[in-house]
Amino acid sequence: MKIVVDDLSGPEIARFLQDHVQQMQSITPVESKHALDLDGLRKPDVTFWSVSDGDTLVGCGAIKKLDAGHAELKSMRTQPTRKRSGIASLLLEHIIAEAKDMGFTRLSLETGATEFFLPARKLYEKFGFHQCDPFADYRPDQNSTFMTRAL
Repeated sequence: MKIVVDDLSGPEIARFLQDHVQQMQSITPVESKHALDLDGLRKPDVTFWSVSDGDTLVGCGAIKKLDAGHAELKSMRTQPTRKRSGIASLLLEHIIAEAKDMGFTRLSLETGATEFFLPARKLYEKFGFHQCDPFADYRPDQNSTFMTRAL
């Protein structure tokens, strides 16, 4: 598997992310949807990685700079047919290492609070994330779980 910084210019990653946003819209109320679209992920304060297995796109993830020491994990997704195959763990380990190399001392995230998101919350806990209060511009939301970890 190969993890690379992606400039988000290819049609395959655009489709992959559109599927992600559509899935989040189908299970999360509009006021609680925080997934960034393609334009949001192309901003200069975001670093985006894609994961390929040979020629097949199998995952993605990003970090968004909040301030000099704090970044937010965004857009973690694994190809649905490849879930629970280690891709998310490999990518999260990579992103944590990259965030440290970029000088961040804290990494936080927002994910869903429903049963659908339980595997994601367990993954984040496995990597040292713990629940926290809302951060950045987030507000308390019954559909959201906020997590953070020191780097």
